[in-house]
Amino acid sequence: MALPHAATADAYGRPVVSPTAMDYATTDKPASAVSWGAIFAGAAAAAVFSLILLVLGTGLGLASLSPWTQAGASAATLGVSAIIWITVTQIMASGVGGYLAGRLRTKWLSVHSDEVYFRDTAHGFLAWAIASLAMAALLASSVGSMVNGAAQAGATVAAGAVGAGGAAAEAHKMKPGNGTGANSGGGDDSMRYFVDSLFRKDATAASSTTAMPAAPAGADSTMAQRASDQPPTGEVTRIILQSGTSAALPAEDLRYLGQLVAQRTGLSQQDAEKRVTDTVARMQAKVRDAEAQAKEAADKARKATAYSTLWLFVSLLLGAFVASLCATWGGRERDA
Repeated sequence: MALPHAATADAYGRPVVSPTAMDYATTDKPASAVSWGAIFAGAAAAAVFSLILLVLGTGLGLASLSPWTQAGASAATLGVSAIIWITVTQIMASGVGGYLAGRLRTKWLSVHSDEVYFRDTAHGFLAWAIASLAMAALLASSVGSMVNGAAQAGATVAAGAVGAGGAAAEAHKMKPGNGTGANSGGGDDSMRYFVDSLFRKDATAASSTTAMPAAPAGADSTMAQRASDQPPTGEVTRIILQSGTSAALPAEDLRYLGQLVAQRTGLSQQDAEKRVTDTVARMQAKVRDAEAQAKEAADKARKATAYSTLWLFVSLLLGAFVASLCATWGGRERDA
């Protein structure tokens, strides 16, 4: 009967031990090429480190803002700083996560060095991918509300300095065809200002004001007189808005508005029509300026969004590369 480990000699006289069936079962069992424990550990470290750096960057960004003119950082400076900080965050967090994923992985025996190098690279990449998904989920929920609040605070400061948002809303309200604001008879203060300026009485012509038609006799005479004293601002607003932002008033509308202005200000018909023409021209110029500012602000926002998206793409690629590289570094330290 043969012993479990009977020693035999090879051609050179060296002893050779014959393994048993249990030895075959132990040594031939294939080891998994993926160590998920090390991957999740590296991903957790990368996600937490990213969160810490993100909170720090948000605090530094808010500290650099100021509602006072020339007191805080400019929008260009904030944009460049945000891009640099995101890139640095990706590199540092991905490097930590990749290194841990490679260093904590179980050491493989009887595996070629090229295969070990590939597996370490894959472990670093998987750790980066899981950490990125975790951070995306966090930013879309509770942490996202904090970051969005910081972004809104920065946008409020910038909007207070530029005022493009209010200009865009004003331009939209003063366009013909909109059923809100000034077109409904008195919603927009700027439009009210222009309409009220039409009926300002000239001090030199106040004494020669044209007499108003006599009010009908009866109990309603006082109310009728008060109603006739009020300028028809709603009607005047609709007539002015009908011309749009560039066209001149039609001749009949200009003549009618001139009559209304002359009736209530004491100006002559010619002077009243000139006042109407000048007022409409000033209003249209203001609307065109507001539209230009709104378009400029929208174009700047579009360019800023495009640049931010492209740089975010570049930073994510850098994070994936650094995570894979640091995983191979951690693998070499592990096998040393």
